[in-house]
Amino acid sequence: MTHLSSDAIRSLFSAAMSEMYRQEVPQYGTLIDLVRDVNDATLAANPALRAQISAADEMARLDVERHGAIRLGTPQELFLIRQMFAVMGLHPVGYYDLSVAGLPVHSTAFRPIDSAALRANPFRVFTSLIRLELLEDQDLAAQAAQILAKRDIITPRAKELIGIAQAQGGLNKEQAHDFVAQALETFRWHAHATVSADTYHRLHDAHRLIADVVSFAGPHINHLTPRTLDIDAVQRMMPERGITPKAVIEGPPKRSVDILLRQTSFKALEETIVFKGAAQSGTHTARFGEIEQRGVALKPAGRALYDRCLAQTRATAAVGAKGENADQYRATLEQIFAPMADDLLQMWREDLAFVHFRAGPRPADKMSDIDALIDAGHLLLDPQIYEDFLPVSAAGIFQSNLGSDAQSTFAQSANRDAFEAALGASVIDEMQLYQASETRSLNDALRALGQSHLLTTQDHYATT
Repeated sequence: MTHLSSDAIRSLFSAAMSEMYRQEVPQYGTLIDLVRDVNDATLAANPALRAQISAADEMARLDVERHGAIRLGTPQELFLIRQMFAVMGLHPVGYYDLSVAGLPVHSTAFRPIDSAALRANPFRVFTSLIRLELLEDQDLAAQAAQILAKRDIITPRAKELIGIAQAQGGLNKEQAHDFVAQALETFRWHAHATVSADTYHRLHDAHRLIADVVSFAGPHINHLTPRTLDIDAVQRMMPERGITPKAVIEGPPKRSVDILLRQTSFKALEETIVFKGAAQSGTHTARFGEIEQRGVALKPAGRALYDRCLAQTRATAAVGAKGENADQYRATLEQIFAPMADDLLQMWREDLAFVHFRAGPRPADKMSDIDALIDAGHLLLDPQIYEDFLPVSAAGIFQSNLGSDAQSTFAQSANRDAFEAALGASVIDEMQLYQASETRSLNDALRALGQSHLLTTQDHYATT
């Protein structure tokens, strides 16, 4: 039997998800059009960027690149979602404790993990599990748990196809299309709540995210995010397209060498819902629009520097609930980040950033070391794109779409062991993935250049 690759299934699913969300949230379509226009203009104005992206074989992924986000209610749901995503070649990478921003969830990112799969389609789903144990009202938490225990978020046919994929090592074309259609039902919006108006409002008063997770039949996709090459232009142009952006772009400042992840969004939609047991209707806010710009992944030293700079900025010039102090925050952010190296080669040599290596012109003789190959133009560097997320930025987007741009910091309440127990697997260390990819690209380039005497596996983070 010929199986469709997990990359192909992921591409089918992400396209179907995008089309469904465009129908459900028309402003998403407006965002897609805006991002495409900005990306086209950016590439036209910057031939060097176009050449670099093309040389790195990353142009094809740009138009299809999306990430979604869902919120789950029970450990069993997280376990089943992991099995569903595995069929698409999505793996749990990283652990995120969002209690640092007062959000009662912890999360992982399901995404492809090797370079070829990322180039084929880097679709990701940021997946959060609600933490009812963090609610002050434990009687309400117990009621919420009882409500969640009654729902089944995956269709019987989807479960059957997951089992078939596990048993035979994949799905054929017909099965794959059936699987995508069935899997899509898990993430569809339902305007009919599964709880009464009274229960909904009690959950809402405890925390809006709790109400969003507990009150509906499934984990509706709450945003789907395209990737832009110039988020500042998108932020500036959103009002021209009838979209009001949040007050500040989350993440690092604009730089010559973009780092990590910058994100902006528009406020959550107010949508009509019908409560259980009556014709009574109300409104619910959960789904919103988001745009992201991805830069180079940082090594542990670079990430520690980023975290220190961001913490110092937020302590110096926090943004208010209605966006007050946004200009001062942006100016402070740029000032505090200014000492950080802003040249890719320098960042790599200072052990701050992960790169991908490419072979340039082949030297006539053996070279003495890697630096000599780089300086002579034989070994070329591209930024290794950051494929993951930032807890503070994610929390900032969540807070904004709960009605406030206020920046807050709370005590950590991480519980990775409990999360992995629910997942039924360990989350993957993203630093190991980045280092393995860098080492692999370096060795491939060295072989192509006839410099096998310089092959390396020595870095602490390198994996086989």
